Amino acid sequence: MGGDDLFGQAAAERLAGRAPLAARMRPLRLDDVVGQEHLLGPGRPLRSLIETDRLSSVVLWGPPGTGKTSLAQMIASHTSKTFEQLSAVSASVRDVRDVLERAGTRLGEHGQGTILFLDEVHRFTKNQQDALLPGVESGLIVFIGATTENPFFELNAPLLSRSTLFRLEPLDAASVRTLVERGLAFEGAEASDDAVDLLVAQAGGDGRHALTSLEVAVALAQHRWGGQGATQGAVEIGDVEASLGTTALRYGVDEHYDVISAFIKSIRGSDPDAALHYLARMLEAGEDARFIARRLVIAASEDVGMADSTALLVADAAARAVEFVGLPEAQLHLAHATVTLACAPKSNTVTTAIAAARKDVRDHPNASVPSQLRDAHYQGAATLGHGTGYLYPHDDPRGWVEATYLPDVLAGRHYWSPSPHGDEPAAADALAQRQRHDVDEVGR
Repeated sequence: MGGDDLFGQAAAERLAGRAPLAARMRPLRLDDVVGQEHLLGPGRPLRSLIETDRLSSVVLWGPPGTGKTSLAQMIASHTSKTFEQLSAVSASVRDVRDVLERAGTRLGEHGQGTILFLDEVHRFTKNQQDALLPGVESGLIVFIGATTENPFFELNAPLLSRSTLFRLEPLDAASVRTLVERGLAFEGAEASDDAVDLLVAQAGGDGRHALTSLEVAVALAQHRWGGQGATQGAVEIGDVEASLGTTALRYGVDEHYDVISAFIKSIRGSDPDAALHYLARMLEAGEDARFIARRLVIAASEDVGMADSTALLVADAAARAVEFVGLPEAQLHLAHATVTLACAPKSNTVTTAIAAARKDVRDHPNASVPSQLRDAHYQGAATLGHGTGYLYPHDDPRGWVEATYLPDVLAGRHYWSPSPHGDEPAAADALAQRQRHDVDEVGR
């Protein structure tokens, strides 16, 4: 039998007829939830509402595998209300009305409230959402909606306005590692460090994906070590590669720093091909896309700077796209910014200018702000001489006045020395022309 049939015979047989590992491992207590500390840590808002059973309608928004369904089911175990669940994929308006009818009967006859959990609520049409709205408005039901899509685009404004929005974040590497380790214990299995590292790296912040891949890898490892029920031997990196359908890249801590260094230096060196290569290596290794985006935003000012100020706009747009669109599509925006920055003219004058200015601040910590520049808006400021002698540039037809803005001890200092690259000469010429005009005016 060929290697391609290994999963079909070993893993599929072992996994058939039982719930997925992620479902079997759903946490039963709030303290068992991995990640989302900003919502579920001690004293945090969502935790407090769940523990006191005072939860009102909420929308849980986050990427796949961040615990939205697990959180909703945990709420069910912490409430005195009846918990009902519908899927927006299959539920109809009639299903919603049936829930509202049962909720009304339950409240009237037993004084018991109802929680309705609606998974993938973004798939609900406007008419379906409208059918839900009266029950939410009246408080007949507590609505919990889960969505991977931006609720401001996908939910009717009246429904969203009556719900508290809680945003779930992708799991960080430490949280995914905790999940994998719990999954191994749950399965009675062990794994090599490399195998765990690969699972964590490829999860992309998706806990369900990590556990599903682990479950398949365990099935493959047990087949290798002697059969379906075997527990001897550890899950190896090859098992994880097979479960993921990928090949592991060498990308440890050293590679993390080496590759990002090569990435930035390739951009600085104006080599778009090399920069794209290192971008691809980071993406294939499961590097955090937000980390890459942050480095691009930094490079836009550190290495391109005033030579092409639009580079910062492109880098910032790519960073926003990473948050808004997410991978894999956001790889296009990262590549766009990478090529833009690599091809842009280069200047580090902004970097050297702020470094020189900060050195002067450290060397002259008591340099006083000139009195004409001090705040003159509050009562009594005029008696202190604040603002006296200040010339308002907009009152001058040139939009520019000759004045001293630096503290006296630093008068005449120049921090920004323009380079001859890109847009900087034009900016420097415009500044010089204004200064020459002032000199000519004084000469007359």
